[in-house]
Amino acid sequence: MNTTYSFEIYNSVSLLPLEWNSLTTDNIFLTREYLEVLENSSPVNMICHFIGIFEEKKLIGIALTQFLFAEKLNSFGDRDQCFKTSVRNFAFKNFASYVLFVGNNMLTGQNAFAFDKNAKQSKAIKTLHKAINQLKKDLKAKGKKVHITSIKDFTATDIEPFQAEFKNNYTFSTQPNMIFEINENWKTEQDYIDALSKKYRDQYKRARKKSDGIVKQKMTLSDIKKYEDIIYDLYFHVAKNAPFNTFFLARNHFSFFKEIMKDDFLLYGYFLDKKLVGFNTLIKNGDTMDTYFLGYDETVQREKMLYLNMLYDMIGYSVKKGFKKIIFARTALEIKSSVGAKPVKMYGLITHSNALINHNIGRFFNYLEPKTNWQERNPFK
Repeated sequence: MNTTYSFEIYNSVSLLPLEWNSLTTDNIFLTREYLEVLENSSPVNMICHFIGIFEEKKLIGIALTQFLFAEKLNSFGDRDQCFKTSVRNFAFKNFASYVLFVGNNMLTGQNAFAFDKNAKQSKAIKTLHKAINQLKKDLKAKGKKVHITSIKDFTATDIEPFQAEFKNNYTFSTQPNMIFEINENWKTEQDYIDALSKKYRDQYKRARKKSDGIVKQKMTLSDIKKYEDIIYDLYFHVAKNAPFNTFFLARNHFSFFKEIMKDDFLLYGYFLDKKLVGFNTLIKNGDTMDTYFLGYDETVQREKMLYLNMLYDMIGYSVKKGFKKIIFARTALEIKSSVGAKPVKMYGLITHSNALINHNIGRFFNYLEPKTNWQERNPFK
């Protein structure tokens, strides 16, 4: 019997079908709770939509989209003040200022969709394609013509069924996802240290010695609210100095996250002389630990090797709590590699509404996505 698949587009979490979470068993980032965080404290230049895919009346697929409009952004990254940056910013504003992401631009990994295990995959993807086209029509009717549509982040095998459906899309690969696999025999941070080769054990000791005077504190909701402005300033300092940025978080993002996600969201403050000089965040996602945004005072970070110490803290905590892996995501590839994370190549699909640009999208894309050269390290014996 040939059943029909249909879709529904929701513009608020409050409208989602009751059974939404039944499809999110493997991924906290598609749950109603996380999507509520996203909806209520998302970046100023982002609008989220949620797609339900149905077989008759049964919900068999869910997806997240983020519509980003760049005109509210003041900075696409301040670090590279040169001709190329100004050209890139011009190109971005004029040809890429309305971007529709299928997936989550704030995270690394496949957080775009989930299908029921009995759903016919190719049919579900075809229905998702129809929903994306409908969403683009809806946005255009509101005077927002989508320039770029991007579906992200997939491993090489996961992307194949999407390539088959989205035929005129360009397949791109950006910076890899840095993933730290936790050895099942490790029970404590010391087990991790013992597994390091001498050079990297020395690096660990040096970093720990440098951090003398830094006090780390797990922050409660009231702590986060109390320090919200300082936390935001520390985050913004790091985000602004990234080579390329498509959004900035809302000021209430971290407190709202803590309020909704409770113990699944952790924020650690780093204090020096009772002053908050850095923070990092972790999200528990099943047996995986996802690292999230962080921030620090640049002078303290250099002097105290704060960033490296944060990485060690995240590893120590995740080992102790029995997690299987840590998603360290993109950026700072070399330093993450030096603590034991391995690069996993990620792919996405991209298409442009302008046929001429779409024809040359590979070149255009390389312009928007700065290249990174880095050397992989292997810190283990």
